Amino acid sequence: MTDRIPPSPTPDPSTLRFWEAAREGKLLIGRNTRTGQAHYPPRPICPFSDEGEVEWVQASGRGTIYSFSIMRAKLPYAIAYVELAEGPRMMTNIIGCDFDALRIGQEVRLVFQPSEGDGYPVPMFSPV
Repeated sequence: MTDRIPPSPTPDPSTLRFWEAAREGKLLIGRNTRTGQAHYPPRPICPFSDEGEVEWVQASGRGTIYSFSIMRAKLPYAIAYVELAEGPRMMTNIIGCDFDALRIGQEVRLVFQPSEGDGYPVPMFSPV
């Protein structure tokens, strides 16, 4: 099976740190320094509380499929919400597998898919 090559992300000043970390093979999430609550995507203001600061932390890269849908196009792909081990859910693609074998609750691990040209790699997931 051939996985789709995503378009190259175009960072802005608020996302550049995220994409530079992706080049190093790291997935960053935000975490409130006071409450410890994690969120994705990382952003400078916590979406859950106006107390505390937001720090950028590296996620473990482990998660489970929360929901998914298979697009049966010319080059099929699976889009999913993955619940990260740290708690937040992120929309992503599931790659490198038989789509008919995907299941809700299935364990997945982070992989970075190269993007078009020499762009930033895109975080995706593959079954464990």
